[in-house]
Amino acid sequence: MTTTSTPPGLARFNVLEERAALAALHEACASTEWARRLSAARPYATVEDLYAASDAAMAELATADLEEAMAGHPPIGRPKPGDPTSAREQAGMAGAAEELKAEMLELNLAYQEKFGHVFLICATGRTGEQMRDAVKERIGNSPEQEREIVRTELGKINRIRLARLVEEDA
Repeated sequence: MTTTSTPPGLARFNVLEERAALAALHEACASTEWARRLSAARPYATVEDLYAASDAAMAELATADLEEAMAGHPPIGRPKPGDPTSAREQAGMAGAAEELKAEMLELNLAYQEKFGHVFLICATGRTGEQMRDAVKERIGNSPEQEREIVRTELGKINRIRLARLVEEDA
């Protein structure tokens, strides 16, 4: 038997007061415009509808909005102290050898110098070596190519964070 009822976590999100919804969305993505669009499109019938709205909003973000979203992410290998989300997402670097951590720091700095923002990748499930290899590969991109890769990676991160937001039992 199939059910058409809205999952409980999504139902809770749908009825949040606007300020609370924006705050919850801001935890998922630092772009004010992205959060505004997702909050305004409520209610969502399914989690897939929420993901589709997230993807559409991400695709339409202007450069300044993307920069705002990126500013909410710490460098790979240096999760925000006391932030369980960034620590969980960057777990692949937590147990990395000191040499790899030092190499990642150098690569992060070179990347940031070239592009003007942190190296952003959906780190969930990736090893430190995979993240290092990705930054080495992507540092050769043009700023335009990299902006679109970052947009895609932010979309992946947002989906993971939205899933946690609407699937949590509260």
